[in-house]
Amino acid sequence: MKKNLLLSFICFSALLVSCSKDNEENKENLQPIALETDVCQIVPIHAPLDWGSTATYEWSIESAPAENYSLTGIHKAQALFLAASGGTYQLKLKISNGERNESVDVTINVKEPTTSLSPYIAKVYDLLPAPGQFTNSIPEYKPGDTQSAMIEKAESYLVGKKNGGLVSLGGFGGYIVFGFDHTVVNVKGKRDIRVMGNAFYSNANPQPDAPKGGSCEPGIIMVSQDANKNGIPDDEWYEIAGSEYAKPTSIKNYEITYYRPTSEEATENGGGNVTIKNYIRWEDNQGNSGYKVKNSFHAQSYYPSWIKEDKITFKGTLLPDNAIDESGEGTYWVLYAYGYGYADNALNSEEDSAFDIDWAVNAKGEKVQLPGIDFVKVYTGVNQEAGWLGEVSTEIAGASDLHLSGSN
Repeated sequence: MKKNLLLSFICFSALLVSCSKDNEENKENLQPIALETDVCQIVPIHAPLDWGSTATYEWSIESAPAENYSLTGIHKAQALFLAASGGTYQLKLKISNGERNESVDVTINVKEPTTSLSPYIAKVYDLLPAPGQFTNSIPEYKPGDTQSAMIEKAESYLVGKKNGGLVSLGGFGGYIVFGFDHTVVNVKGKRDIRVMGNAFYSNANPQPDAPKGGSCEPGIIMVSQDANKNGIPDDEWYEIAGSEYAKPTSIKNYEITYYRPTSEEATENGGGNVTIKNYIRWEDNQGNSGYKVKNSFHAQSYYPSWIKEDKITFKGTLLPDNAIDESGEGTYWVLYAYGYGYADNALNSEEDSAFDIDWAVNAKGEKVQLPGIDFVKVYTGVNQEAGWLGEVSTEIAGASDLHLSGSN
C-alpha cells in the first residue's frame, strides 16, 4: 500500500514538473516576432504554437510609417503582410483558446528595393483581340507576324509608359494580359490600379439628365496573384465586380464564337469607301447569332490575321448594350458610361478609371481577400454594333500602380 502511494506521488510530481516545463516553453515561444522583407513582397506571419481547432486569432497593425500596406487573414493562424513603402511596421497578434489569452508583438522591417520599381506595365503576357475595326491595325499586323510578334508590338506601346499608344481589344471577349515588376498592394479603402483608355464624353448629349456618355467602351477587369511563384499568369483569376456585376442585365459565363470571313471583298459606298454588312459571323451560347460589320473607314481584315484557326471563342461576363442611337436615324450614337469598375469607361483623369482590388470576386461570385495582385486581364465586355461607329471595343493605353511614387 505504501509503495502504491509512493508511486502515485512520484507520478503526480513528475506531471507537475512536466506542466511547469510546458508553460515555460510556451512563454519562450510567445516572445516577440521579428521579420524582414522587401517592398512589395508578401510575407506570411505564423502564430506561435498550435492552439487547437477552437483557437481565435486577431492580427492588427499598431503603427506604420505609411498607409500603403495590406494585412489579410487577420482571423487566421497565418496572416499575410505586404507593404509598398519601406520602414518598420509594428503588429500585434491576440490569441485565445478558451483557457489562455495571449498577445504577441510582431515587428516587420520592410527594406526599400536596390533598384526603383516601376508603377507602370512591365510585361504583356498575352494578347488576342476579337474581330473589330481596329484589329490588325492597332497594333499593326504585317504578313508573317506571329502571336509573339504581336505581343511585342503591344509591349512597345505600353511597357513603362503612363499613357502610351492604344491597343484595341476588338469586340466582346478580346483581351490583353499584363503585369508589373512587383506585387501591387491591396490597400484597404483605396483604389489600387488605374487602367488608361480613350473614353471621352459628348458635348452634345441630347439627354441632359442622362448618365455620362460619349465614347465609353467598358472592359471587364480580371486580377490574379502569383500564388505558385512561377512568374506567369497561370493561377486563379478573379473578376473585379463593377457596378453592373450583380444586375440581372449582365450575363455570367457568356460565350461567343467568331468565324473567319469567307471574303474581304466589299461594295463601293461612295468616295471609295467600302462596307460589308454580313461580314464576320458570330454565334453565342444564348441562342443568338449575327454579323460583325465592316464599316466605311477601315478596309483591313477585322479577323486577327495571325490566328490560324477559322473560328475563335471567347468567354466572360457580358455587359448590357450601352450604345444608343439618340438621333433615331443612325446618325448620332452615344456610348454611355457604367458606374465604376471597368476599363475605358471613364476619363483617365477621373477616379472611376481606377479600381480597388477589394472588389474582386471568385467564379462563384464570392468576395475574396487578396493581399495584392501580380497580373491583370482586360477584355471587351459589350457585344454591340453602334451603326457607323462600328462595334463597341475596349482600348487600353496603359496602367499604373497608384501606391508607387509618380504613378498618378
